[in-house]
Amino acid sequence: QLQLVESGGGLVQPGGSLRLSCAASGFTLDRYTVGWFRQVPGREREPVSCSASIGGGTDYADSVKGRFTISRDNAKNTVYLQMNNLKPEDTAIYYCAAKSTWYCQRKFEFNAWGPGTQVTVSS
Repeated sequence: QLQLVESGGGLVQPGGSLRLSCAASGFTLDRYTVGWFRQVPGREREPVSCSASIGGGTDYADSVKGRFTISRDNAKNTVYLQMNNLKPEDTAIYYCAAKSTWYCQRKFEFNAWGPGTQVTVSS
């Protein structure tokens, strides 16, 4: 059974940093494309970043480019999202997800999801 669990969320002041973790169990994460998404109540879930399983390709939403970095630690079967220079508009529940296709496009293909972790950016 594929399971993902996010951690690392919390309350941070504007300009601060957080590192989210997405730990997998039941499967080897390096064989899957992993994405980070976020959702604010009342709004659709939006893609934030993605790490392709082949080729090392990554992508980022325009709103987070230059501030967020996605990375993998295959030994720990974990994917990270380093978030720097956080802004109040980054406040959301952050989810990680996985899919078996090797590319980051076609976000609707993500079919394994974690329960999410809350990130709140406020002074």
